[in-house]
Amino acid sequence: MRRIVAASGVGPDDAVLEIGPGLGSLTLGLLEVAGQVTAVEIDTLLADELPATVASRMPERAAALAVLTADALRITELPVPPTVVVANLPYNVSVPVLLHLLATFDSWRHGLVMVQAEVADRLAARPGSKIYGVPSVKMAWYAETSRVGTVAPSVFWPVPNVDSGLVAIRRRTPPSTTAGRARVFAVVDAAFAQRRKMLRSALAELFGGSGPASEALTAAGVDPQARGEVLEVGDFARIAEQWTPVPGVVEPSRRLPGETL
Repeated sequence: MRRIVAASGVGPDDAVLEIGPGLGSLTLGLLEVAGQVTAVEIDTLLADELPATVASRMPERAAALAVLTADALRITELPVPPTVVVANLPYNVSVPVLLHLLATFDSWRHGLVMVQAEVADRLAARPGSKIYGVPSVKMAWYAETSRVGTVAPSVFWPVPNVDSGLVAIRRRTPPSTTAGRARVFAVVDAAFAQRRKMLRSALAELFGGSGPASEALTAAGVDPQARGEVLEVGDFARIAEQWTPVPGVVEPSRRLPGETL
């Protein structure tokens, strides 16, 4: 816990957003160094107990904690705009939670999250890697990510069956493009839906055939015979600029809050 807090770079001027505090081990560590901590916990029992835990173990910092009983995938407002996100994210929703937080709260500029080791590798993967895929590209839209450590199962209770990885996140300006984020993400989804296919085939449904897809890729400066795993996020943005979506192609349920085509 102390290693994570130290690596996060949190200081007294920071308002930290923590997701899934659980029993509060990381929360206590963050309260030692942060100005404010907002913890979002979906489990009512855990959320109700956390303030009492902090009050008994660190009473002088109890007022610096705000606990929200909520689903992190659905929050759109926070009591204090976060400057940092530090969290031990649930394995099954770690990527959607991160993308939601990046899309919804633009006040935080950097973060450190602990996720399943395999997820950590995918988040930080670079073009050309076998594990480079949708999470890698969508995270690259918002931020630079890097794998900064491994956490063994033995430090957890209960002990999981997997290693965990630490991922550092530093927000950057999204690619300059006339295509909206949802349009770019739709192209990314299509490109990796069948990752063994060349892009001209993978994007054929979006563009109305492999011929139009090839023309669009060429216009975007991308080899139609390339595959999605060799492209950077800027390449996908240029491809998206060549696509005029048909209403209904991107279902509203797949858009992130605030996204428009």
